[in-house]
Amino acid sequence: WENARKTVNELKKAKTSLAFPDTLNLRLLREGQKRKWKVGLMDAKCCHMRPHSLCFVLFCFPKGRVVGILQKNWRDYVVTFPSKEESQGKNAQKILVTPWDHRVPKIRISTQQAEALQDFRVVVRIDSWESTSVYPNGHFVRVLGRIGDLEGEIATILVENSILVVPFSEAQMCEMPVNTPGNPWKVSPEEERERKDLRETHLVFSIDPKGCEDVDDALSVRTLANGSLELGVHIADVTHFVPPNSYIDIEARTRATTYYLADRRYDMLPSVLSADLCSLLGGVDRYAVSVIWELDKTSYEIKKVWYGRTIIRSAYKLFYEAAQELLDGNFHAVDDIPEFRGLDEKSRQAKLEELVWAIGKLTDIARHIRAKRDHCGALELEGVEILVQLDEKKNIHDLIPKQPLEVHETVAECMILANHWVAKKIWESFPHQALLRQHPPPHQEFFSELRECAKAKGFFIDTRSNKTLADSLDNANDPNDPIVNRLLRSMATQAMSNALYFSTGSCAEEEFHHYGLALDKYTHFTSPIRRYSDIVVHRLLMAAISKDKKMEIKDNLFSNKDLEELCRHINNRNRAAQHSQKQSTELFQCMYFKDKDPENEERCISDGVIYSIRTNGVLVFIPRFGIKGAAYLRNKDGLVISCGSDSHSEWKPGSLQRYQNKITSTTTGGESVTFHLFDHVTVRISVQASRCHSDTIRLEIISNKPYMRPDTELLHQSSLLLKSDLVKEVTRSVEEAQLAQEVKVNVIQEDYQKYCQTKGSSLYTLLEEIRDLALLDVSNSYEM
Repeated sequence: WENARKTVNELKKAKTSLAFPDTLNLRLLREGQKRKWKVGLMDAKCCHMRPHSLCFVLFCFPKGRVVGILQKNWRDYVVTFPSKEESQGKNAQKILVTPWDHRVPKIRISTQQAEALQDFRVVVRIDSWESTSVYPNGHFVRVLGRIGDLEGEIATILVENSILVVPFSEAQMCEMPVNTPGNPWKVSPEEERERKDLRETHLVFSIDPKGCEDVDDALSVRTLANGSLELGVHIADVTHFVPPNSYIDIEARTRATTYYLADRRYDMLPSVLSADLCSLLGGVDRYAVSVIWELDKTSYEIKKVWYGRTIIRSAYKLFYEAAQELLDGNFHAVDDIPEFRGLDEKSRQAKLEELVWAIGKLTDIARHIRAKRDHCGALELEGVEILVQLDEKKNIHDLIPKQPLEVHETVAECMILANHWVAKKIWESFPHQALLRQHPPPHQEFFSELRECAKAKGFFIDTRSNKTLADSLDNANDPNDPIVNRLLRSMATQAMSNALYFSTGSCAEEEFHHYGLALDKYTHFTSPIRRYSDIVVHRLLMAAISKDKKMEIKDNLFSNKDLEELCRHINNRNRAAQHSQKQSTELFQCMYFKDKDPENEERCISDGVIYSIRTNGVLVFIPRFGIKGAAYLRNKDGLVISCGSDSHSEWKPGSLQRYQNKITSTTTGGESVTFHLFDHVTVRISVQASRCHSDTIRLEIISNKPYMRPDTELLHQSSLLLKSDLVKEVTRSVEEAQLAQEVKVNVIQEDYQKYCQTKGSSLYTLLEEIRDLALLDVSNSYEM
């Protein structure tokens, strides 16, 4: 802004033909595809002014003033008291505490316990903020835990995301069914009469992560008497146990989702439902809501579909790795499947053949479904899910990137198919009050970095539609480096906006489309144990079935207005779930490297890939640990990186020169080193500790050559890269991809397109975009 004001003053002094108003409202314009911002200048002919004069482009915004506050949106804030060195005196009663969130200013509170609370994370609440003060006033609420302690840091993440995890109340638990050894739960005769019983007719099984307790979904496939195939997706019937507006329903609606952190989860429903009666465990009777398709035996085209309530008994509770082994023909995995233990050889062989056929047939069907979506432009995006491996004492043993398997795609495609067909069904029955999920097309200007990076490798990325983007990403493969395609897909993911729930009565039908999945209508139906949106959809589906049968609709459905408000709440809670999971993963990444000697500890040295060039450094991705971060080429003393003949780096006086796809560091002695996009470098990983905020990973390039791992790890890493990537929906950034980063933009006006100008609501929005695109200031990276 200083440069902008100087330009204005210079133009005034030069007595240009422009008439300047007393109050100038300046807007920064983005210059082409570059990440630079400037005040726009254009020839006067373009704005119909005096010929040959220079026009200073000014965009005036509507002005207003706050006339009243309807509701204060203050929340609880986690803060840290000053250390002894920063202490404001023993007798000071007014203390400035530092919030964990960098964006929040210091808060002034009154306390005489400052010295006792120096080593703790503390919750405070804001009471007032005088217009004459830089700092708001607040009061102490409670202590969370010691700084650096795992439980205290997890509690901090929960508070900062407004996640309240309290035990379910006695009133809520009184509504729960009983299932104890002395009083086991049983299928009721009334439900047996009303539901389709699949226990003796269908081979039903689930495929989930190892150790999964909340099994939402199960699958079945069989050959019918007429030769056709039958595919079934069976989802836990949560709504049978959760009546509308009951105590537990209101609590589930408030929570909106199950919160998954790196080492734990906080359930939306009590465990008697989430891990027992609504979990489709092997060998027990369970209520389900099923979608069953009849398919052509060769083309797999859908002939007809049936929706309804069922009773199932899952034959196997498989985990992904075992299912993949069976799919690959490795039958030793049977030893890890409990349901095969104790069988005689003949029964074992017969059951094994039946299961292997079912998994293989499901995979064939899923490939066909995926191919149809691919033809319409479905995107396969990239994200890294990190599994935290703990030892017996709950210490972090390792950080392992989740290995993508084809059975992941098999299960995902079946779930996507069910969600799509249920979306069509509830919209047809309730066109103005159905809960669907939309994913709008991304803003084209956010693909600029993706296009530039691909161009550096000789690839062209066509972003005009999801189909052209998908095809371009499929073709952007470097046979010598599979990570290139992963990074390009990751950049495409970051350009996406988040998918959102909405009420069909509040949007035109052409806005229903799901860009990432290439489907005209989509919803969430398959995870009612952990998503309240799915509970709403289940009730809508049951109402649609009742409507088809000319029966009375038992449940009172949400009106469009109420559903719209509920969708806003669920979207808000989903964002909190994504942020908390991402922050917990970053916490464990820091804990894994903390207190380790980065100079000598083997885990602290790793191979990294440069995926973005910045003014004073580069952004690096470390595949081994799923870490992305900044590596600075100029340190806090102004020295630049230099790599000698042995390729190892050191700091020397010099300068940096940034180009579109590379950055060159040149010392005063004439030595230079250039880092290109997608170069592999050796990186040292350390932790930047902070008393007041979260610790952060710090990356330092120690060699401009790739890091040579031991042979065993190299083989393991290549196996991770060469297998097909996991198909994930673009809405989940740390749960099934670390995330599809949220990008909120408004529509570009035609008049501004030549400047690639995004029309934002305020200067703050523009500055936030700049902050997200730039590296942090070098001096801040060394702040203690």
